[in-house]
Amino acid sequence: MFVAVMLVLVTVGTVLFHLLSPWYFTPIASNWSAMDTTIDITFWVTGAVFVAVIFFTAYCAYKYKYDANRRSEYEPENKKLEAWLITLTTLGVIVMLAPGLFAWNEFVTVPKGAAKVEVFAKQWGWAYRFPGADGVLGKSGVKLISDNNPFGIDPKDPKGQDDILINDSEMHLPLNKPVHLLFRSVDVLHNFFVPQFRAKMDIIPGTVTYYWFTPTRTGSFDALCFELCGTGHYNMRGKVVVEEEDAFKAWLAKQPTFAKSMAKAGTAAEKGFAKLDSELAKPGNKNSKRVF
Repeated sequence: MFVAVMLVLVTVGTVLFHLLSPWYFTPIASNWSAMDTTIDITFWVTGAVFVAVIFFTAYCAYKYKYDANRRSEYEPENKKLEAWLITLTTLGVIVMLAPGLFAWNEFVTVPKGAAKVEVFAKQWGWAYRFPGADGVLGKSGVKLISDNNPFGIDPKDPKGQDDILINDSEMHLPLNKPVHLLFRSVDVLHNFFVPQFRAKMDIIPGTVTYYWFTPTRTGSFDALCFELCGTGHYNMRGKVVVEEEDAFKAWLAKQPTFAKSMAKAGTAAEKGFAKLDSELAKPGNKNSKRVF
């Protein structure tokens, strides 16, 4: 009797803790409420099974407690019970999986007109690239990455000259506008996750992964790497700021384009060489010639 009562109390306490607990998802800030719905359905189905199994165990502990006068029964097969278990298990799996399949189909179907933004992952930080006035991201490649070209954009591709580069961990997005995020990694496996957006995706070296979402609430949200990517993984954080469209356009207008970044890098290099030449030309300097 004691075991049966304890099992019932544990079950009731677990259910109450789940229903009354203040620890749950952060308030959603995107269109992906379907993610919450599928998880809620999973909780209800698995929760019902959990309660049924524990209550059944408590019933058996009480009903079939030790009795010296009772003989054990042996029943190797019970086709009726097996049919019920197979039917209920099948229905439970369908109820849990079907909503997720519908949500996944929508998740990978990017709507027309969604603005493309590239998320560039590297140990241990984020960078972003927006298309310029032509609305097209230029070609890029890992082999093209250098100190002056950290995004690896093809300088021969005219469509990449006006690409807007955000070499910073903070990205801004307009409110209520669908965004098509393209993910690229320069080194190892990463994962881009903003809890309030519900969506996340692995970032795999050598390929481009993606997802889309629509920000539905203004604010500043933490962007986390959700894949162990090395010793600095814990510190790979960023910010996604969702704001009104006018504020977003004002922020974007202040960011440099690829062409301006390359020109600035070239100017800085020339200034560096000029300074070096002046130092070498000073009287008494034995290294009077610069050799490269």
